[in-house]
Amino acid sequence: MVFIHGHQRHTHGSRDVSPVDFDNRMALKHLDLDFIQHVGYANLRCILAPGCPDELQPFRPEEEWDSLRPQERAMPDAWSRLFMNKDVPFVIATPCCAQFAVSREQVLRRSRESYVRYLGWLLETPLDDFTSGRVFEYLWHIIFGREPI
Repeated sequence: MVFIHGHQRHTHGSRDVSPVDFDNRMALKHLDLDFIQHVGYANLRCILAPGCPDELQPFRPEEEWDSLRPQERAMPDAWSRLFMNKDVPFVIATPCCAQFAVSREQVLRRSRESYVRYLGWLLETPLDDFTSGRVFEYLWHIIFGREPI
């Protein structure tokens, strides 16, 4: 399965890098399905910023909070509700934009109940769509078997 934005081109510029132009058509054309089947998950964006090496720090001191990262403050509570534990990593990092490929086998490693819980959280959270979406943007790789960083 491949999760990508609905438009062909995605230009991304951040405060840390010059604009990068991504072409989803080309990414899909060059996707190595054997690799995805072998490893189970791959991010389709190979950029460091935003997202890496330490984009999300759920326990960052309050005086260092950034209004552009509301998902950071929301993560500890979201994590405990989504994963049913309090083992929130101190750092979560992944290339931005939640565009990735995942194998069927990797998806099936989580229970149906887990996915129902994720959907329920999205439907019931008091967080705005931007924040709840960003929470998931930084969790997909973990949901599908990767380490937080």
